[in-house]
Amino acid sequence: MAITIKPSYRGPAVGIAAAALLIGSFLLGTANSGSAADRTGSAGGAGAAALLTSSATGGRITVSGTGTWTGTPNQLILTMGVQVNASSVSIALREANQAASRVMSSLQNGGVSKADIQTSGLSIQPNYRGSAQVPIGYGVSEQLTATLTSFAKAGSQIQAAVTAGGNATVVDGVSLNLTDTSALLAKARAAAVRDAQAKAEQFAHAIGQPLGAVISISDQSSAGPYPLFAQAASRAPAASVPISPGSQQVSVQINVVYSIG
Repeated sequence: MAITIKPSYRGPAVGIAAAALLIGSFLLGTANSGSAADRTGSAGGAGAAALLTSSATGGRITVSGTGTWTGTPNQLILTMGVQVNASSVSIALREANQAASRVMSSLQNGGVSKADIQTSGLSIQPNYRGSAQVPIGYGVSEQLTATLTSFAKAGSQIQAAVTAGGNATVVDGVSLNLTDTSALLAKARAAAVRDAQAKAEQFAHAIGQPLGAVISISDQSSAGPYPLFAQAASRAPAASVPISPGSQQVSVQINVVYSIG
């Protein structure tokens, strides 16, 4: 809790009043820091900080407000590929190509659009034994990235792709995305405004002053969804990879300046 009062001093009486404002505001803020929240969103209230200032033209109060909102990812990015070792480059490359083609065909047959499957890497490396200078074979790896837009199908699509690639298959990872956060941000901003309003009303009431109009609002956040991993895994057939979309959250922090008095 950080509260600063900067009055325009007009004698000892004004100084005593300023000290009273400081003590009263501090006690109220530590005991009753407020928050604004609703059914699925939340707004931060702990650790509230306010800046009270006064001048010949009237007082101002500056408070921070925080709002969050959660949503469910709607897109899964699959990074996988194949890796083959053989006695020669030509054999290793041919077998890797065949395995990669089977993987891509499996994804397309499972409902993944061809435009959502992209070759992302190709590597050919010699294999050595010990300190020998002559390679004993060659390794070829091919990577691809697939965008899966249906969580209901994603588990079976991944399972089928891995099966198609056989023992050459390599899965590097998956990532879950929210492709459109505009609606979540709008709700988080509204929650942040309610949070700031509640705090400002508490401080204004503590010093016996009416809360006036909003003078300015500034956004202090770097809005970006981050995972919460709060949901249970979705039910899927035994022959598919279980997929848990979880939740992602956006958070907004604002500073609001109100007039008082």
